[in-house]
Amino acid sequence: MQTSLSSQCLAVNLDQPYRISTEQLHVLPASNISVSFRFLRPGDQSEVKSLCCDWFPIEYPDLWYDDIVQDTKYYALAACETHTQRIIGVVVADILPLGSCNREDQQILHKSFPLTTPVCYILILGVEKDYRRQGLAGILLCHLLNALYERGTCQAVYLHVLYSNKQAIKFYQSKSFQYRVHLPHYYCIKGENLDGYCFALYLNGGYPPFSLTDFLSSWWTYMIERNPCRLIQ
Repeated sequence: MQTSLSSQCLAVNLDQPYRISTEQLHVLPASNISVSFRFLRPGDQSEVKSLCCDWFPIEYPDLWYDDIVQDTKYYALAACETHTQRIIGVVVADILPLGSCNREDQQILHKSFPLTTPVCYILILGVEKDYRRQGLAGILLCHLLNALYERGTCQAVYLHVLYSNKQAIKFYQSKSFQYRVHLPHYYCIKGENLDGYCFALYLNGGYPPFSLTDFLSSWWTYMIERNPCRLIQ
């Protein structure tokens, strides 16, 4: 049974969907820096753009930055260094019907789910280099997931990642995201076409397509757990 992630997220929790107290703080263990959380607002564009240019090899148009700080359809949360209020981490996500996703991304849910089913697409999740490996990206993700659990209608969360970004892939797999779709030539970076992967996490009763490969993989895992020595003889 799916449950709220609050017990797994260092006690970071949302009392109500899309509401975060400005008094809610978290201390990063390695740097002892106090971090607070707030939603993006007009005026954050240049700061967020500077971070994204440092984090990601693709460029977003200025209009996109205007949208994520103004349009309430986005879940756009910032982690700020408490004393300076400088943004050091961001998660931005969009909730949309499955039918509005790219055709290849519509494969993340079992065919029994209608195209009107709400899903969540993570556009960006990043943390400034000096504050990484201290759990902050996981906390930002947990804020988003808690809001989605509270909302109760979103059946899956998905994202795209560059095939060679092993660190990001490892992070999402550690948070129970599953590899779903290979996206050939999905990214164009400095004139080079590069593959991407789609990863998805299921919640509120959502579940993925179930293929013969999935069945055999599950069966193999089950048999190894029961008697691993026998299978390798």
